[in-house]
Amino acid sequence: MKKIYKHIIVCFSFVALFTSCEEEFDLSNPTALSIEELLQTDNGFELLSNGVLDAYQKIPANEFLLTELRSDNVRANSENGNFPAFNAYNVDPNNGDVATYYSNNMATIKHANTIIDNRFLVPESQQYTVGEAYFMRALCHFNLVRAYQNVPYVDKVLDITKNEALDYPQLPEAIVYEKIISDFKTSIAYLNGGVQNRYRPSEGAAICLAAKAYLSQPNPNYAEAELLLASVIENSGTYNYDLIFTERDDADQFEFNADPLDVNVDILTDAEYYANLVMDYGHVFGNDISDGYTDGVLDGSWSNSPALEINDEVIFAIAYDLVSSDNYTTSDSGLDDQVETDSESHSFAMTLQGPSNGINIATLDFLKVMTPELQPVRFYASIDALSYNPTLETNDTFNAKFPTEGEIGDNDWIVLRYADVLLLYCEAILNGGDSTTDSRAIDAFNKVRKRAGLEEVANLTKQALLDERRVEFVYENQRLYDLVRFNVADEVLQEFSNQNSLFYTAEKKYLPFPQREIDNLPNFYKQNDGY
Repeated sequence: MKKIYKHIIVCFSFVALFTSCEEEFDLSNPTALSIEELLQTDNGFELLSNGVLDAYQKIPANEFLLTELRSDNVRANSENGNFPAFNAYNVDPNNGDVATYYSNNMATIKHANTIIDNRFLVPESQQYTVGEAYFMRALCHFNLVRAYQNVPYVDKVLDITKNEALDYPQLPEAIVYEKIISDFKTSIAYLNGGVQNRYRPSEGAAICLAAKAYLSQPNPNYAEAELLLASVIENSGTYNYDLIFTERDDADQFEFNADPLDVNVDILTDAEYYANLVMDYGHVFGNDISDGYTDGVLDGSWSNSPALEINDEVIFAIAYDLVSSDNYTTSDSGLDDQVETDSESHSFAMTLQGPSNGINIATLDFLKVMTPELQPVRFYASIDALSYNPTLETNDTFNAKFPTEGEIGDNDWIVLRYADVLLLYCEAILNGGDSTTDSRAIDAFNKVRKRAGLEEVANLTKQALLDERRVEFVYENQRLYDLVRFNVADEVLQEFSNQNSLFYTAEKKYLPFPQREIDNLPNFYKQNDGY
């Protein structure tokens, strides 16, 4: 895999199940090392931590269906299996994707808990792995509480022979967030001063995600979130975080445009500058565009370029790599697959072949705000311009952010990037209010606007911030949770549902608790309201 996964050696045991990419490890013998034997090796905890990250690769595989497809950004064709059910807020508790997302997060939590349970055995040189384990445990529970609301918080490897799961009931959402924030803060202490690696949990990523959790909890703590985010933004140079952005004086020119005052001078047009910014925005996701500039617009095709994926805007990402193999399983494969190779994709639905299932189609509502005129930069790096035809109401317009093909591909999945940090900082400074002229918020907001080729603002409103997040993070599974966090989900999604004959109700902000989990422990878990 990319960078950190290069030296993963995987071990399986009853307690911990991991996967491998290393040729010298015998994939045909998954029980080669027990957990006790593994912990006695020189780099056992490093291998365990790599296994946690490897396990997380499965999680983004169907997240799009459960988040973005249940927002007002994206729709599904009516004839494509159960995908329209997500789109229509009509999800059955027995749905396999609902169960698999829960199970994949819980499986990763189990791997993280293997390290945490044995943290007193960790040698000094591998203490960072404990911080990574706390980080990943917090991140997975953060996924779960936002998706299902009231969930158990599992803080140890459970012994299924002793019914220990009965000690972990569903908790109120507020308590789950307290535990998430505590775990992120613990990870900060372990990761303090560690090496920055975009493919591993880091101190900066833990600080920012703790802040996001503060903002996401039922009663947001804006003050704590602001302090945490300010500590990163004010020291962004130390962390090497920044937006990918080209100043106008450094921009490339694509064609000769004579200066009216001197026909021998080539001037940079706005369209040419926007083209530079389009390439910058594409580079955030590790995408490069082939040559082609016609009538003021880049007209090449996007492709993934691993060399671009490690960049200053990415704070934490899950790595995927394209490997030629005749024998592979994918991240879209079932939870019971015990051997996965590097040949995975974060989501079939999000790739270029996703349209074959009709599931990453931009809604007409979204296409009203994502146009070449309104979004001269983000449009061309987010939307497949070839499928865009606003004159045809039934036209299907697809996603261009992840141009790899099908179930095996090498677009990384970005969990957190610096643009998100800047806009979360604005949100914290707004402090739940309707507007602010605070220079810190204005400066942070305008950095994102400037990269998008848009005019700067002098007054920031809550609605403008929500609108900016919508177009900046489309197809990144943020919109639904933004609406919930801004406390406007019922208003926005009910109107969207009414206009499109869908079935949204206030309870449908959250997924049903997986029926499989309820059946496994009868009379223990409670089904969510509305299901």
